[in-house]
Amino acid sequence: MQHYLRPGTLQLAALPPLALYIHLPWCLKKCPYCDFNSHAVLTSELPEQAYIAALLSDLEAALPLIWGRTVHSIFLGGGTPSLFSPVAIDQLLGAVRARVRLESDCEITLEANPGTFEKDRFKAFRSAGVTRLSVGVQSFDDDFLKTLGRVHDGSQAIAAVEEAARAFDTFNLDIMYALPGQTLAALKKDMALALTLAPPHISIYHLSIEPNTYFARFPPQLPEEDAAYEMLDLITEMTGQAGLQRYEVSAYARPGHACRHNLNYWKFGDYLGLGAGAHSKLSFAHRVLRQVRFREPTLYLEKARAGEFVAQETLVSRSELPFEFMLNALRLKDGFALRLFSERTGLPMTAIEEELQLAQSKGWLERDLTTVKPSARGYDFLNDLQSLFLPAQA
Repeated sequence: MQHYLRPGTLQLAALPPLALYIHLPWCLKKCPYCDFNSHAVLTSELPEQAYIAALLSDLEAALPLIWGRTVHSIFLGGGTPSLFSPVAIDQLLGAVRARVRLESDCEITLEANPGTFEKDRFKAFRSAGVTRLSVGVQSFDDDFLKTLGRVHDGSQAIAAVEEAARAFDTFNLDIMYALPGQTLAALKKDMALALTLAPPHISIYHLSIEPNTYFARFPPQLPEEDAAYEMLDLITEMTGQAGLQRYEVSAYARPGHACRHNLNYWKFGDYLGLGAGAHSKLSFAHRVLRQVRFREPTLYLEKARAGEFVAQETLVSRSELPFEFMLNALRLKDGFALRLFSERTGLPMTAIEEELQLAQSKGWLERDLTTVKPSARGYDFLNDLQSLFLPAQA
């Protein structure tokens, strides 16, 4: 710890909010578009107890880095965390509570797939302490689900969402668009069905071809870029009419239902990542640290037995901090308070003043004395806007 607490060039007046991310890396089947750290497994071969023991050892080893700090949100991601039994999730969350202090209203999210859905299973997750479910529907259309390699069909998706609505006060639907062969009319039908289920939050993802996936080796024909923009405009229009407002590039929510855990990422908060391949970002008074856990689950379990968890550790340099902050904060529709930049990076506002002025001159940013936010044009050219803050090449 003395290594992280020694004097340095940054000066953070206070530490940002802290979240906890727990990665559960197994799925029933690897989807052809997925580049996440997920691995197919038979339910009977899922190493629940061994993995939970490793996660708790991982947490205990990391406690000195977060000692005395309160956790504001927990996200159990994957993979397919809902493959784990409600009893196992209850055991895990109970053990976490015994080791770290949680905010009284700590948001605890679990990712779930309709293909792992059974009646009353979601209710059991709620009893285990989960407060928010994120349901990976992707589509309600059987043909598109088959193309995407999903293990559920449309009727299972509807049943899972209805069960989530009964068991949870808030939940999220993941929907993908710009799918192979998808037309504007097909998307409209999919979104209309999704909205009839009255989700308080929808996350929207453009299907993209990622390296090292099945789709990268055998690429399907995706809609043209202009057609994809039309689809996103339609999604924004339909969600708005249904009372969901776009608050982040890929997220739409009713008032009070924004995802607290994701907002922490976008506002450059801290997070401790546990589990195979999990990433962490942790702040100290004079530096910002990033860590990556061992990625392959078998190796992670093996290393855990020896008390080793971190495969890579780096300090974020002063030159990288402006881009890292802006990459996240500019995803927010309402932007960010100017003071947040200095609070979260330890840098003066002069570190980004030149880039802010350039972005304004291009019509990509709006700012006043207290806030900065992307303009409508800036949102359309978000990648270009964010890239203005990349560190200068030596």
